[in-house]
Formats: sequence, structure tokens, C-alpha cells
Amino acid sequence: MPLDASILQRTDTTVEVTVERGRIQQFAKAIGEKDPVYSDLDAARAAGHPDLLAPPTFLFGLELERSDVFDVLGEYGVDLSQVLHGEQSFRYFEPVHAGDTVVFAPSYVDLYSKAGGSLDFLVRRCEVLRDGSKVAELESTTVVKNGGIAS
Repeated sequence: MPLDASILQRTDTTVEVTVERGRIQQFAKAIGEKDPVYSDLDAARAAGHPDLLAPPTFLFGLELERSDVFDVLGEYGVDLSQVLHGEQSFRYFEPVHAGDTVVFAPSYVDLYSKAGGSLDFLVRRCEVLRDGSKVAELESTTVVKNGGIAS
């Protein structure tokens, strides 16, 4: 049973988050990032940044831990054991730094099937705003294997 296309009309709530210096440092260390603009305040300032720079994939993790994406899939009858991460991409328009307050504004923008309908692909886009201006756009594709709808 395919995923219900009504998910594309869903309006999710926005989430406001203040980017914390310690979280950036922790994330940079976890991913093995060696550039000191992500971990050393003096180095970041020497490079012209007001504070630590957030690594490109940092915003995905920050948004995911505050999102209700798995609850939403459950509401649409998706068996989470049948969900795969398809892909993700991001575009930055402005750098994000420690101390910035950003708003995550997610929406589901596309749903399509492949492999004769045995796989559904759900595309979720999240605009990241600071002071009302878009600083980044995150996009991820979730794959739901046929039979992934709970009965």
C-alpha cells in the first residue's frame, strides 16, 4: 500500500533553536573535523567569524533531534522498520555560527514510487531561517519499502 499523498499538504510546526558553541565543538570532534574554525573560538575569530562556525551537516542533526519526522511517518501508517535513509543535500546561503538563533521550517515536497511501486520516496525540505532570512535549505529523501505500511 503506497504512502498517502496527503502528507504533501501537511504543515509541520517550526522549531526555534539557539546554536550552542559546545554542541558545535562536540559535533566537529565526532565527525573528525580538524579545521579550528569549528572548535577554537580564537581561530574562528581570526578567520573573520563572530563565533564558531557550524559544520555543513551540523544543522541536519540539530533539526532531526527536535523534529517529529518519525511520529509523522507513524501517523501515516509507516512501519519504521521498513524505512531507509535515501539521501540528503544542503545549500547554505549564509554561514551559521554559535550564538545564532535559527528557525527550522520543514515541509514534505515530493512523493514518488519506483521499482514497480515496491519503494516509495518521500522528500522533505527544511528551510533554516535567521531573523526571517533563509540561511540554509536542507533536503532529505526517506525510502519506505513496500509493505512498510502498518496493517
